[in-house]
Formats: sequence, C-alpha cells, structure tokens
Amino acid sequence: MGFMDKAKDAFNNNKDKATDAVNDHGDKIDSGLDKAANFADDKTGGKYSDQINSGADKARDGLENLDGQQDGDLGGQDNNAGK
Repeated sequence: MGFMDKAKDAFNNNKDKATDAVNDHGDKIDSGLDKAANFADDKTGGKYSDQINSGADKARDGLENLDGQQDGDLGGQDNNAGK
C-alpha cells in the first residue's frame, strides 16, 4: 500500500468518525456554534454580526453536508424545512 492509499484511508476513517460525531451530537455542536457566534458578536460589539452569522451558518451547512445528506441532524438546523 502506497503513501496515497494510506492517506486516503486515514482521511476516510476520520471523515467517518466526524460524520458519526455530527449525527450523534448535532444538537451540542449546534449549541456550541451559537455560543461561539454570540461570544464573537458580543466581543466585537455587534460590528460584524452579519459576517459572524454567515460564518456560523456556513459551518452548520458544512457539517450538515458532511455525510452527504441534508437530513437535519445538526440540532435545530433543518435545511429541509418546507420541502
């Protein structure tokens, strides 16, 4: 097994672990993103609220897409609402 094969295996193994963590603890991750965004917003005096909220939303979307599904298992963030 070559270096690239080992790297791909390591990546896939860690991706599977990350996907499982998101599926198992999505509500806690979502809450943590909210707390981090609120903390950053508070520390910047609301000056960058739009950018902070956009970043938090992109982080949620990225984590939600980690398993290739929009199944809403990242806490209260259900991207299938109304579909």
